[in-house]
Amino acid sequence: MSDRQPIPNINIGQVYDQRYADSQVHYDKLSNLAGFFGRNMPVHRHDRFFQVHYVKSGAVRVYLDDQQYLESGPMFFLTPPTIAHSFVTEADSEGHVLTVRQQLVWELIEADSRLASGPQVAPACVALARLDPGFASEARRLALLFDELQEEVAGQGAGHAPALEALTRLIMISLLRLSANSLKARPARHEDLHIFHRFNELIEAQYLEHWPLSRYAGQIGVTEARLNDVCRRIADLPSKRLVYERLMQESKRLLLFTASSVNEICYQLGFKDPAYFSRFFQRYAKMTPGEYRARQGVAKPSS
Repeated sequence: MSDRQPIPNINIGQVYDQRYADSQVHYDKLSNLAGFFGRNMPVHRHDRFFQVHYVKSGAVRVYLDDQQYLESGPMFFLTPPTIAHSFVTEADSEGHVLTVRQQLVWELIEADSRLASGPQVAPACVALARLDPGFASEARRLALLFDELQEEVAGQGAGHAPALEALTRLIMISLLRLSANSLKARPARHEDLHIFHRFNELIEAQYLEHWPLSRYAGQIGVTEARLNDVCRRIADLPSKRLVYERLMQESKRLLLFTASSVNEICYQLGFKDPAYFSRFFQRYAKMTPGEYRARQGVAKPSS
């Protein structure tokens, strides 16, 4: 029997922004999502949702299935439902992330089949600054539409919901028009990708146990040095940082979406000393757990 774990399915409305659990559309700034999930997003999928990352600035490493891309903004990458993907953004990267229920996109393609080359929409990675001049006006329109969407999300004026959906439809039309210009994938060492994905699978399964890196490496069958080299080459991050980012992601989720006290969260995450947990959190979030919870507008749990 294989010991490989299924590719995680991430529902943004459940794990990140529960206000939009049943929505057709979810939007947020790239920096906000990176602040919650970390710079490194290990391989995952979005069942029944399309997702686009529009990167205005900064470099990003993207893996769409086994296709590797390294590009700087302005660019976007589009991931159809069930497509396994992973990516790493630079610390100062900024842009937009739009997640759209698949029925909305299928309706557009049914209305005009020219928006897709076949029955399935292919994943795409497009460098907007390198498009042929004939696509310049579409690229400008896409940038403007994303800015309009960001403003609409921030407001709650009359017609808010239909405005969001209308803007999203226009954005998806532009994305599908431009996706034919997807970049040629860069060669990636299959063995390195296998090691990296296996490491992220083990992190997901064991991060609460606080395994040392030697144990992760042993389970994969490589040395710590090889594991670290692979992580730096693929994610531009040391292997230990990937483990810490998963712990930080779960810390933030528990602080935002549960009524547990900081001490209770500390023990739920496998830490034995609340003071050490607070120092760990502050090192990576640049604020204490209590400050993070307060800044997100979460009421302090009663003791």
